Amino acid sequence: MNAQRNFKDTVGRMLFARPENALQLYNALNGTDYTDSSVIEFNTLENAIYLGMKNDLSFIIAYRTSLYEFQSTITPNMPLRNLFYISDIFQGYVRNRTLYSSRCIKIPAPRFIVLYNGIRPMPEQVEYKLSDAFEVYEEDPQLELKVTVLNINEGMNEELKSRCPVLKEYMEYVGAVRRNMEHMPLDEAVDAAIEYCIKNNILKDFLLEQKAEVKKMSIYEFDEEREMEMIRQDERAEGEQLGREQAVLSLCRKFGCSHEESIQRLMEECSLTREEAEKRVEEYRSED
Repeated sequence: MNAQRNFKDTVGRMLFARPENALQLYNALNGTDYTDSSVIEFNTLENAIYLGMKNDLSFIIAYRTSLYEFQSTITPNMPLRNLFYISDIFQGYVRNRTLYSSRCIKIPAPRFIVLYNGIRPMPEQVEYKLSDAFEVYEEDPQLELKVTVLNINEGMNEELKSRCPVLKEYMEYVGAVRRNMEHMPLDEAVDAAIEYCIKNNILKDFLLEQKAEVKKMSIYEFDEEREMEMIRQDERAEGEQLGREQAVLSLCRKFGCSHEESIQRLMEECSLTREEAEKRVEEYRSED
């Protein structure tokens, strides 16, 4: 596989880009029983790249367009991102037809699914809507796009995973990496997870064929996931710090503390430097 890309690939994308795996996942999600993977027509999203990440999987089967993504982080902007993806697909689909025709051009009905495998708690199923992002509320929006997020972590959507053994095994691999990361450096955690899965017949053929590529992608994916979680922790800590500062200043006002007393309180109770404390007091008073 060519390592020179203008987007960052993922293990999930590579695994389910195999027609037989894509068909198994489609059947599990839609309650169908197709057996011939040659009926799948994969979409190529050459222009649908957002923040360096391509949509993981997109194909047409039985006049339906399926867009699936594997995500360890969830953003409310997924409907807007999928709007860009599906627009790119439909433009390609009607490229040789005129939109000024008197006949209605039929297009494959789309469905948008995100398979969530991150570490933050999430319900078993959540729906995000494009209209949630509209600055003005529309009771009956004329443009809508719905994305269904399915949590595929342990204990979630187990029936779905039982209908799609490849998905179940994929999450067993993800779980093995995460468990190893608790006591190993990331590269060793990935190596150990790959060897464990091969030994236990979990994605064995896939891992044997794509071992080096899977390791490279996994290190990137899990390193990014860890970095994003650290950023979220910093944001939460910053929010808690600001809350403490506001509480101290509110009490100072309630008890009539002087300007200097307020500064001293902030320095003592919020571990601020004098310069930081003076700035907070001035900002607080300017809000009055």
